[in-house]
Amino acid sequence: MMSSMTNKELNSYDGVIAVGGDGFFNEILNGFLSPRLKAPYPPTPPGFVHLAKDKGDSLVADEDEILEKTSSQIEDHLPLVSSPNQPRSIISNSNSEDKAPGFPIPNEWFRFGIIPSGSTDAIVICTTGTRDPITSALHIVLGKRVHLDIAQVVRWKTTPRSEVEPFVRYAASFSGYGFYGDVITESEKYRWMGPKRYDYAGTMVFLRHRSYEAEISYLDVESEETIPNPKKNRESSMLWGLKAPRRSERCICRINCKVCNEIPKSEATEICSLTPHLNSETKRWVKCKGRFISVGAAVISCRNEKAPDGLVAEAHLSDGFLHLIMIKECPHASYLWHLTQLTRRGGSPLNFKFVEHHKTPAFTFTSSGNESVWNVDGEIFQAHQLSAQVFRGLVCMFATGPEV
Repeated sequence: MMSSMTNKELNSYDGVIAVGGDGFFNEILNGFLSPRLKAPYPPTPPGFVHLAKDKGDSLVADEDEILEKTSSQIEDHLPLVSSPNQPRSIISNSNSEDKAPGFPIPNEWFRFGIIPSGSTDAIVICTTGTRDPITSALHIVLGKRVHLDIAQVVRWKTTPRSEVEPFVRYAASFSGYGFYGDVITESEKYRWMGPKRYDYAGTMVFLRHRSYEAEISYLDVESEETIPNPKKNRESSMLWGLKAPRRSERCICRINCKVCNEIPKSEATEICSLTPHLNSETKRWVKCKGRFISVGAAVISCRNEKAPDGLVAEAHLSDGFLHLIMIKECPHASYLWHLTQLTRRGGSPLNFKFVEHHKTPAFTFTSSGNESVWNVDGEIFQAHQLSAQVFRGLVCMFATGPEV
């Protein structure tokens, strides 16, 4: 329904309200963005090359090259991309029959609201501070507004032997591989259990304690200096950061957040306003290869009732960063300790030697195995090779940000 609506119809509404959870909102978000958003694919490091089937045309060579459409099939499923002579802009993508009036993206007026009735409702908790339908309804009635980052996830190959067929999904909260992908896959077998299926599936996957070999590259920018570097703490055996920032020292996202409302000096034009960190002069690609229990990219903190501070307590709603979390292969007891820290308010789940945490605007992933399943906002997404980037404040929500 969202993808088939015309721009004229969308302009007649203040927004869209979803009664459901994170997965349902993800479907609505993709229906809204997929046919309308015109944006380049995520930047990639040298060597991350994909060849289009049959023609052998290069779709992605490196971060400085612009992608080209190679078939009518890609046009049907992906947003249009800029030609080499066009700037890296993000604008409305209208059909020929629907050019007037236009519907710009991002759109300051059009907002999304969520009445929580899902299994975790992380997006609602992060944007309103609570999992309460009445609170959400009041934010909608009062016409509140807060910007929200959105991640663009591009799958290049589904399996190692499959042909390159790029497919775009958008995520508002979290994309995870390994443990997270296994849990969402296992839980699908027990939908009759309701929300309890996640507890059961999580326990089953934890007991298996599987790890996967993969290669991840992320774009390192200057602002990442605030994150502890595990390489500087070789002395610690299992923990490399027991002295984590105390809760009072963390820069937590709240109403009227200074971080989210800050306009970087580099944003002189609208062209780079949604991807400001990609223009950093000090950016560089960093490669990580090994065996991982999980790889995750959090757009927001992902606070929920089981993890009161979320996966990353310092994550913001609209700062233009992804939080890349890589859990390396480790003993069973160590991983349990990490999961236990997630359930504690004020815990330190990221301060382990086997945990790497990086703030980044973009990353790439390639699995070394035959099967690779991701969890994208609670939805199964099979991808052997993918790239991702974040668009700062791409959509607006009927919310103000959490008060506490």
